[in-house]
Amino acid sequence: MPPESHDRPVEKPFRDLIEERAVTRERAAWLLGARVNQQVSYRQVRERTRDWANVFSSVGLRDGDRVGLLVSDPLEFGTCFVSALAYGLWVAPLDPTLEYPNGQTLDERATRLHLNAIVSDRAAPVALSTTWIDLHDGSSGDTASDDMPSPNGGGVILATSGTTGTPKIMALPVAQLVYAADLIARHNELTTVDRGFNPLPLWHVNAEVVALLATFLSGSSLVLDDGFHRTDFWSLMDRLEVTWINAVPAIISRLVTRHGDEAIPQRVRFIRSASAPLSGPLLEAFEAQTNIVVVESYGMTEAASQICANPLRGPRKRGSVGPAVGVQLRVIASPISSRADAHHPGHVEIRGASVIKRYEGDGYEDRFDPEGWLRTGDLGYLDEDDYLFLVGRSDDVINRGGEKIFPREIEDVILGVPGVLGAAVIGAADEVFHQVPVAFVQLENVTSSTPLDAIRTVTAQIRNELAVTFVRTRRPVELNVVVHLPVNATGKVKKGELLDDTVEIITRESLQ
Repeated sequence: MPPESHDRPVEKPFRDLIEERAVTRERAAWLLGARVNQQVSYRQVRERTRDWANVFSSVGLRDGDRVGLLVSDPLEFGTCFVSALAYGLWVAPLDPTLEYPNGQTLDERATRLHLNAIVSDRAAPVALSTTWIDLHDGSSGDTASDDMPSPNGGGVILATSGTTGTPKIMALPVAQLVYAADLIARHNELTTVDRGFNPLPLWHVNAEVVALLATFLSGSSLVLDDGFHRTDFWSLMDRLEVTWINAVPAIISRLVTRHGDEAIPQRVRFIRSASAPLSGPLLEAFEAQTNIVVVESYGMTEAASQICANPLRGPRKRGSVGPAVGVQLRVIASPISSRADAHHPGHVEIRGASVIKRYEGDGYEDRFDPEGWLRTGDLGYLDEDDYLFLVGRSDDVINRGGEKIFPREIEDVILGVPGVLGAAVIGAADEVFHQVPVAFVQLENVTSSTPLDAIRTVTAQIRNELAVTFVRTRRPVELNVVVHLPVNATGKVKKGELLDDTVEIITRESLQ
């Protein structure tokens, strides 16, 4: 029987939710540091929110203004993030791993996002025209006031990952974020006794909604790390009493093999996988090795993160991202087929309370139909139980002499071969067929100095699996073993960079 769930939040100012948690959870921890002995209680969140309200007011920020958040420390990011939402600001999280070598570079970013100010824990760049707020101005605790504004707006300003083109900017209102976070908390059966672990970047929607806000709404606690570290991972989970993990397939692939005699903590209920496709063999191997449930999900920034997710207790279907959760979803037949099924994937479209109605700027109107359906750009099909199976992106489809080839089908087969860490298939120009598939793979423990005989042992297995799975016309014509696949912060392969000179190829084999 599922544990008792939290009360469902109604549409109210985020400030009121902070006040409620400060009363109901008071001294309980909301955020904890993974590698520092620090934590932020729900009562401290209320105090910090009041501090920040005075700081925002002192620099002239008003309800509805936009503020960039350029903060490296995870706990400081979290408290400032919710404080800005409580004040009614639109928050634009900025990637703190970028150097921004001069004020002009950061100014250009601020102008594009229409920022009124930037909060940061680093020194202000020279010649920056945007208002700069030192993070420590809001963390002194000396200016707290009970006089909080009554915000009417606010939310998050985010951009798509940009792995397949120019990033699109959108505004996600706070009510949309809360709605999505509540769905996630309920789907994962989060209660006050749960403690999550998040190593994913906080400037992406996944960590903001799935980790920070879902934890806040459920009144549970969350451990934040500055990234994923494999060394002593399971002992860290045990020491911090973690009950669930927010991850991506690249992390799961690192955890599937145990180091030495390390033990898997029994209190970990599940590990959530998102942001990139998870191969069926990897999922099954991880569950067999750890006895931890893998909840594979599917989401996008436009839906405030989650769209579909496999259930914790119901059937978790291999190769599926699960049914829709709190979102309307349909699959529309593509122009090349009158139906959408396993053999004829169609366009995935969504709408609902967590889905945006528009992008900022012009040129994206064709993504929405008159009834409010958003075309996601993904291709897939629904089975008889309304579980969604994705086959790839519409702009990834390879047209080989009129035959449509879906890269994900090939990638899944390659990822099932032992020793493969990552795989990506793209269409390369061809004079005869217009396009032909070409595969790029990253292998476990392989560098540019690895003997070729060791590499060819794995590539021979890849060749055999492709031969028994696909007819010759649907197989890649070439297999490239690379040192590293180019990926973004959440593990998605940046396919547009695979042909760049920066991608180091160890060996190249013809598969014809």
